[in-house]
Amino acid sequence: MTEPSPNPEQQYLIDHIDGLYRVDAGAGTGKTFTVTRRYARIVDQDGVEPDDVLLATFTDNAASEMKDRIVSHSDYGMRALADAPIQTFHSLCHDLLEEHGHDAPRHLGLDDHITGTTRLVENDVGEEALFREFANQFTDAHPEYHDTLRAVDDPVELLELIRQLAAKGVFPEADGWYRDGEEHLDGDFDAFQDIFETQNEPRNDGNKQSELRAELVEYGKNSTYRPDAPSRSDLRGSGKQVPSVVANTAFESDRSDLKAFVHDVYFEYLAFALRRNYLTFGFLQLFAFVLLCENHTVREAVDFEYVMIDEFQDTSEIQFELALLLAGTNNLCVVGDWKQSIYSFQYADVDNIVEFADRIDAFADSLNRDHERVTWSTEPVETVELTENYRSTQQILDFSEETLLTPAASRDSVDTDSVRENVVSLDAATDHDHTRIEAIQSSDEEEAILEKVQSIVGNDAYQVEDDDGNLRTPEYGDIAVVTRTRDFGRELLATAREYGLPMAYEGGIELFRTDQAKLLLAWLRILEDDSDRGWAVVLEDAGYTLDTVDTILDEATYPEDMAAFRDSLADMDTLAGVAQRVFDHYGYDDATADVVLQTVQSVHDTTTLTRGDLIRFVEDSIDAGSTHEVHAGEGTDSVTVQTIHATKGLEYPIVVLANMNQGAFPPRGGSDGTITYDEPVGLRQHDVYDADAYDYPHVYDNWRTDILQACLQRNYDEERRLLYVAVTRAESHVVFTASDRPNTFIEELPVDVETVEPDPDFVDAEDTSQSTFSVTLPDADGPTGYDPHTLMRDDVFEDVDAGRGTEFGTQVHDFAEAYADGEDVTPSNDDQRHVAAFLDGLDGELSVEVDARLPLTVDGDDVSISGVVDLVHVTDDEAVVVDYKTDRGRHGEPEYRKQVSVYYHVVDAVYPDRDVSARILYTEDGSLRAVEPMSREALAEVVRGVATDD
Repeated sequence: MTEPSPNPEQQYLIDHIDGLYRVDAGAGTGKTFTVTRRYARIVDQDGVEPDDVLLATFTDNAASEMKDRIVSHSDYGMRALADAPIQTFHSLCHDLLEEHGHDAPRHLGLDDHITGTTRLVENDVGEEALFREFANQFTDAHPEYHDTLRAVDDPVELLELIRQLAAKGVFPEADGWYRDGEEHLDGDFDAFQDIFETQNEPRNDGNKQSELRAELVEYGKNSTYRPDAPSRSDLRGSGKQVPSVVANTAFESDRSDLKAFVHDVYFEYLAFALRRNYLTFGFLQLFAFVLLCENHTVREAVDFEYVMIDEFQDTSEIQFELALLLAGTNNLCVVGDWKQSIYSFQYADVDNIVEFADRIDAFADSLNRDHERVTWSTEPVETVELTENYRSTQQILDFSEETLLTPAASRDSVDTDSVRENVVSLDAATDHDHTRIEAIQSSDEEEAILEKVQSIVGNDAYQVEDDDGNLRTPEYGDIAVVTRTRDFGRELLATAREYGLPMAYEGGIELFRTDQAKLLLAWLRILEDDSDRGWAVVLEDAGYTLDTVDTILDEATYPEDMAAFRDSLADMDTLAGVAQRVFDHYGYDDATADVVLQTVQSVHDTTTLTRGDLIRFVEDSIDAGSTHEVHAGEGTDSVTVQTIHATKGLEYPIVVLANMNQGAFPPRGGSDGTITYDEPVGLRQHDVYDADAYDYPHVYDNWRTDILQACLQRNYDEERRLLYVAVTRAESHVVFTASDRPNTFIEELPVDVETVEPDPDFVDAEDTSQSTFSVTLPDADGPTGYDPHTLMRDDVFEDVDAGRGTEFGTQVHDFAEAYADGEDVTPSNDDQRHVAAFLDGLDGELSVEVDARLPLTVDGDDVSISGVVDLVHVTDDEAVVVDYKTDRGRHGEPEYRKQVSVYYHVVDAVYPDRDVSARILYTEDGSLRAVEPMSREALAEVVRGVATDD
């Protein structure tokens, strides 16, 4: 194929190699093509060698691709470029420290060295295990911090804080904070006050209270404050605005003890890592930055005549400043696309590229405060825009702009004028524009996706381009299903296997939630005498019914072949041997099993964890959702499943953007850590242990932090950018899918949504299921299963007027669950307000959406009734079952009694020492009705009648 020629915009950037450039390279505009040719032009000059040019990339794979392309456009071969500084920031810092950084820790007052044997811990899970070791040592060594640590749920949250501060360029030294680090921790009151005043402006021309005052309605709910906390009415005031003094009240607090605690954890963890002879990616950058700041001779010896940075929207603040320290001239070019900045969880700062001209001045001034480190002028900065897109059709490009203007939630507002001002529109270079942009929703979303995929494959209406630019019908391999979170992808894969549809997951998965990891964990538990938990998993996997499992566990009569296998594992000398034996037995020889084995062995080798400690480590990793890269292909013609983050830089003819549902995209906000850092409020503590406030020890909520959080509303901009990235992965067609609870995005985007009832076909495929243990005990068929709703008579609900439908009921139940869980939700109708008032009046422990299974014996047969309890309210004396009903009448109450009675007996068995009762909350008027529960015998009679009717 003939090599394409640069378009005029690309050619301009290739030709202009001296000076400061900010390149806005939109999706699919040939960024890599342009950067590599520009590099070739630079090194083609007399007197310029590859060692004079730094090309910083985001990943090692990107660096390899860059080198491959440069070779074909320069006089340098791959051997000459092998050691050229075309690499990631982490790799560059590693090389810098290896050659010059032996004494770098001493600049922070650390009495240790970086040596040639210092290893790099690249795995987050491995580092978390090491940090837990450190945290235990720190706790023992610092009794003065025990009260602070009592408020910390999980020490790993402190590691996350350290990572964040390191990416920000905030470092500790022996007697304080390096350079201006403490200024960041203190925050910026003037910047916060601007936010406060904006949030506090009355709405609707002064006729409606401010957003902040409305937000503070939730102040104190589900919180326990110390006695000095102001009341809600004092904070909200009596007018349309919160009193202005609240800004200062919330912001100003003595945080000296908090800063001292974080300093000591941070500094001593650095010392711990050096003693254990390891560095992390964050610490590589930290020590490289300190080295370049403090050792002027080294900085001047290693600086570059030209610096180019790819994917600049993904850089952190410390990486921006490292680039300035490494640039010996103003020949600096940054390339990126703010619309694709989606890695804030890895500390990427989109303002690096959006506000490049302002930031380069500010960072240079900061670095030059005590010594001239940036010796060249930071002006002028020229912006170059690449606008010709070589990937997608014009319809997709035009539609993608809408994603940046669409609200992500009901309370989200978009500054559309500002966004439009910053968006550089793209022009498609494709010859065809036959795009279909569609949306479907179904209560069976996974099946709907499979049916849609089947309807696309081989369908001329969804033609795609081949390598020669001609149209052809699509195959499975042309389709990618992308999701905001991983859970849905895992569920979709399981459904695809049931139907035999070829589908493969690519990218990061929650490794320890896979079947391979669960079975390994089960056998490790068995070996560590945690028998019941381990045996339950193994027995259920082997096909035993729950009742049979209970019998085996009660009597400890394990199947002979399983007991023999346990004994063979106990004879193994190494953890790796145990894992390999387990995987061999179950027939797991795939990529996931390999990564599980490597990860567990790596953690075991690099820490002092015992096998029992390792079990707890895996459990913690499951809770945290730790992810690992696993690439498990299903052949050349299979549908790809990925998260949106994993698709960055990739492209597919057809993209199915799935799980466009409430609570999934955007995901529900998780709880913050105990100690957090946010701009502009700085370092804050959310929970505080106090032994004296109410004369007994307790962990209290920090009312000041709650007020600050109310001012710092959730920013949904990155969620919109994720949506943009997902859409712009598509070359030809885009399909959105949702369940019966679509998110705000799909409701607001300019696309028609079709409701479907899926009926996918089964695809002929070879059975790949693995046999495990043979069942050597009699295997009962298991109990007949019933749902409480199947016990109810339908006729009582017939001919009932003024019903409000299942969708309304679902909305009320979802609100009730979220409100009880303490999520940031506001009632939108009277039913929800009645629910909120009811929940506010409860003072015990709330358990929501509780799975309940009631075993019964009916005519000698085992029966199981399984359902979900809306709410269980538990106090010291009683446990109350509550079921929400949105009915306007009471016609269904006799039938609801059957359902609530099932839940009553389950809860009664769980809380034998408490008075148990059952009630129905009618949300329409907030009335609470007590229910006299039916006996187990009466329920058995109901089941007998249902079975007879069947």
